[in-house]
Amino acid sequence: MNKKTLRKLAIPVMIFLGLVTVSACSSSSAPTTAAQDGEETPFTLKVFHNSDITGVNIFWVADAKGFAAEENIIFDDVGVVPSGELVASVVAGKLDVGGAHVNRTIAGINGGAKIKAVAASSETLQDFPHMCFVAVKGSPIKSARDLVGKKLGLATYGGCNEYTTYAWFDKNGIAQPKEQMDIFILPGETKLLQALEQGEVDVVGIHKDPSWVLAQGKYDLLYTDFDIWGTIGGNTPHYFSEKFINEHPEVVRRFVRVIAKTNNWVNENRKEAERITAERGGVDPSQVRSANYTKDAVMKPETVQVWIDLLEKYEEIKPGITPEQIYTNEFNELAPKI
Repeated sequence: MNKKTLRKLAIPVMIFLGLVTVSACSSSSAPTTAAQDGEETPFTLKVFHNSDITGVNIFWVADAKGFAAEENIIFDDVGVVPSGELVASVVAGKLDVGGAHVNRTIAGINGGAKIKAVAASSETLQDFPHMCFVAVKGSPIKSARDLVGKKLGLATYGGCNEYTTYAWFDKNGIAQPKEQMDIFILPGETKLLQALEQGEVDVVGIHKDPSWVLAQGKYDLLYTDFDIWGTIGGNTPHYFSEKFINEHPEVVRRFVRVIAKTNNWVNENRKEAERITAERGGVDPSQVRSANYTKDAVMKPETVQVWIDLLEKYEEIKPGITPEQIYTNEFNELAPKI
């Protein structure tokens, strides 16, 4: 069995093992606080944060601005959960709310996880893409073809950065992109940028904005997800287990209202959102970016379909999955009625 075959098998196997392992560890844990769904009943939702605090944390902002309290929602931050473990953690009940790039949600459902996205988080604009790919300033790498045979630094396998690069190669007419470069995995964007500056890798994928990249004065911006798909590639939804949704539909509805209000507020108050996150996370505010958040938290089918198509193309999911299996706007009162 060759390296490529082993890697293809790794994603579904890891999802299965993660579900089994986390379920076993969580079988004796206490249930979520407050079992009733009454509008006036406070409900505690278990949420997470990333180890590398470089982006606005919507839960922290919603808490600080009182948006969660308005809906009688309490966010209990259980700590750091790696993106590759989020689906399993939600299915097992270690977390109530999961969220990362939509490709993780799709892969989880493809692997048998009973989850559903209910609210959109970030959304790409030209000035606020989901991800940027950078080289050191003055690098000879200027195009997709220049990256052939080079070293690409990423935070994880199977994430948005990996598949965005494959799509960039596709767009530029380079066949078999998985065979065209060496991928190096380094945890966290700080370590990725250090490796880039030290010459250990040639290009890295990071969740920053072009303005941040250019302001550093030491990086060249190579491409972003906007350059490939325009506004539809950067969907990062929040999801619950189907079990939780069935048991607590009114809590889910209240949660969606919180996210919609917080998204809209952050887009109008980026610097304050960055300050709140930095203070709560104990980091320098200059290292936090607020991104662009989807108006009213409404999920859009095209932002899901583009990733279904990409994952199908590279045979990472079975064919036939539809956006309706991935998300619902049923709990979003601001979503257009069809």
